[in-house]
Amino acid sequence: MDKFYKMNIAGVECELKKFPVSDKLDIAAFILFGNVEVTVAAATELLKKVPEFDIILTPEAKSIPLAYELSRQSGKTYVVARKGTKVYMGEPISVAVRSITTDREQQLYLGSDDVALIKGKRVLIVDDVISTGESLDAIRKLNQVAGGIEAAACAVLAEGDAANRDDIIFLEPLPLFFK
Repeated sequence: MDKFYKMNIAGVECELKKFPVSDKLDIAAFILFGNVEVTVAAATELLKKVPEFDIILTPEAKSIPLAYELSRQSGKTYVVARKGTKVYMGEPISVAVRSITTDREQQLYLGSDDVALIKGKRVLIVDDVISTGESLDAIRKLNQVAGGIEAAACAVLAEGDAANRDDIIFLEPLPLFFK
């Protein structure tokens, strides 16, 4: 089996390295950290597809560059749902999450200042890849608890069966690689 999966993302040729997640399944890792060209191009294309929104909400960490670039291009603020609490968060709210690339359950937190920014606003939920939907469900729940109104959920890639969903906006499908 090839060690890389080649694809075009928002007009940029990419080579994604494959990694095993089990003895029967590999995934092609899509990592925005350090990939400015893809981040800028993907944000540009996503902004053409998403509806009006007031604020961006993203989980920590791999989607932060995309949220930043969407914020920069749109002029809208972005908020990061953190994986841990910080002293400056006031009275944080939280939800549990487990994703395909994480080996254990985690919590996502929003501090009281971020909750105030989200409450009553049209929220664009942003992730780098939507796969099983576990992270998306958690961030949607966190948005609801914070009082946000979901404008849309978007990602650069929809992995596996997520590409068949009609409740997300994405640029390209990403296959799973069964052994």
